[in-house]
Amino acid sequence: MTELTIEQRFEKGFERYDAGEAPEVLLPEFLEICRLDPKNAAAWSCVAWLHLLRDKPDLALPAAQRSVKIDHRNPQAHVNLAIALLSTGGKGVRKHIELVQKVMDFSDEVKVDINENIEDGLKRKPDWKELQKVKKWLSE
Repeated sequence: MTELTIEQRFEKGFERYDAGEAPEVLLPEFLEICRLDPKNAAAWSCVAWLHLLRDKPDLALPAAQRSVKIDHRNPQAHVNLAIALLSTGGKGVRKHIELVQKVMDFSDEVKVDINENIEDGLKRKPDWKELQKVKKWLSE
């Protein structure tokens, strides 16, 4: 049996997420991808999102910060960081929201992706107050 590449592992993990697999089940796979490829901003962003879904913003914050540090152009990483900062009482939320708003203004594709991710998060966690705030801010 051939071993999966990091990209294949990431895609499989993402497919499992889309199929509705629980964050706590998926988290070890994405943490392993981060261990194997520490500069994988998308994987760190996924780790942050999964921690946020598990109500673990203290664990999400460093993953979100790392994702943004690796790839500061990834709007979803900034959304995750804004949510983690809101959830932990951190400062600097507004700059991340404003950056995402600017990117959404220039790219319909990004706008659709961000809105789909927000709706997915609210479907999985309907009472997610921080995500509801971010949704409201991004629609202003």
